[in-house]
Amino acid sequence: MPSISSLGEQALLERIRARAGAPPSWIPLGIGDDAAVLAPERGTFDVVTTDTLVDGVHVRLGRTSARDAGHKALATSLSDLAAMGAAPRAALLNLALPPDLEVDAFDAFIDGFVALGERHRMPLVGGNLSATAGPLVAATTAIGSVAHRRVMTRSGGRPGDELYVTGTLGAAAAGLAILDAGADRAALDAELTECVARHERPEARLRCGVIVGRSRAAHACIDLSDGLADGAARIAAASGTGAILEAAALPTHPGASRWAASTGADALAWALSGGEDYELLFAVAPRARRAFVGALSRCQGLPIARVGRLTQEPGTWLRGPAGDTPLGAGFVHF
Repeated sequence: MPSISSLGEQALLERIRARAGAPPSWIPLGIGDDAAVLAPERGTFDVVTTDTLVDGVHVRLGRTSARDAGHKALATSLSDLAAMGAAPRAALLNLALPPDLEVDAFDAFIDGFVALGERHRMPLVGGNLSATAGPLVAATTAIGSVAHRRVMTRSGGRPGDELYVTGTLGAAAAGLAILDAGADRAALDAELTECVARHERPEARLRCGVIVGRSRAAHACIDLSDGLADGAARIAAASGTGAILEAAALPTHPGASRWAASTGADALAWALSGGEDYELLFAVAPRARRAFVGALSRCQGLPIARVGRLTQEPGTWLRGPAGDTPLGAGFVHF
C-alpha cells in the first residue's frame, strides 16, 4: 500500500479538494488560495473555535479507523459551536502527517471529516499540510454563526439556576476502557457497542444547542468535553457562583454502568470526569423551566436530566447519601 510520501504535498491537496467538493455560493473562494473568503451573514456574530486530535491521545489509529478519526476531529469542534448556540458555517483543517501514513488511511480520514461536515452543511474551505516525525495531529478550526442576543456562554448562570444535562454520561470513557481491555468488538452487545462508538464517533448536540440558544431559555451552557465535574465547575467559576450536583440524578449510560460493574471500575467517576461525552450542560432559571423543556422537545427525542443547581455559596459539591463532598476535577491533560 503506497504511503503519502510517494505522492507529494500537491497531490494530497488535490485529493482533499476533490473530496471537499464545490463550496456553496456564499463562499466565493475556498480551497486553493492563501486563505478562504466567506460572505458575512447579516445580523449574526461569527463564532470561531479550534480543537486538536492527536493519534495516541484522542484515538489510536489501527484500532480506530481513519474514517472515524476524521469524523471525531470535526465533531469535537462542532460540540463547541453547539454550546454557544451557533449554527455551523465552515471548517479549516490543519494536518501534521507522518510520511509513512498510507494513502488509503489519508483518504479515509478526509472522507470522515467531510462526510460529517456535509451532514451539517459545513464545508471544508481550507487548512494546511505539514510533515511530522511524530504521530498524526489534526487541528480543526470551526466557524459558526449566531444571531445577536442569542449567544450562550458559561458566564450567565445565577444562584438558584437548575443544571440540566443532555443524553447520558460515561459512555465514551467506558468505550475507551472496553478497547483498552482488548474486547472482541464482534462479541459486544448493542449497549457496549454504543459506548465504543461514543468514544470513536462522538455526535455533537448541534440541533439542541441552536434551538435552546434561539429560545433564550438557558442562562449558561458548556459542552462536556472534559466531563460533568469540569463543566459544572467552569460554569460556576465563570458565573461567580457555586454548584451542587446530585449523584443519584446523574444519567449514567447503562453500558458504562454494566462494564464498570463487571471490571471493578467506577461508573460514577466516568460520568463525572471521564470526558469526551460531548453532551451539553445548561443552567436554567426555575421560571424558565417550561420554555426550556418546550425547546428541548424539538430535539428529536434527546433525553434531559436535572442534575443539580447553582448556589450562592462558592465551591462545587457532589451530594450523595453520605452528604456533600468536594466535586473534584474533570479530565485534565497535564
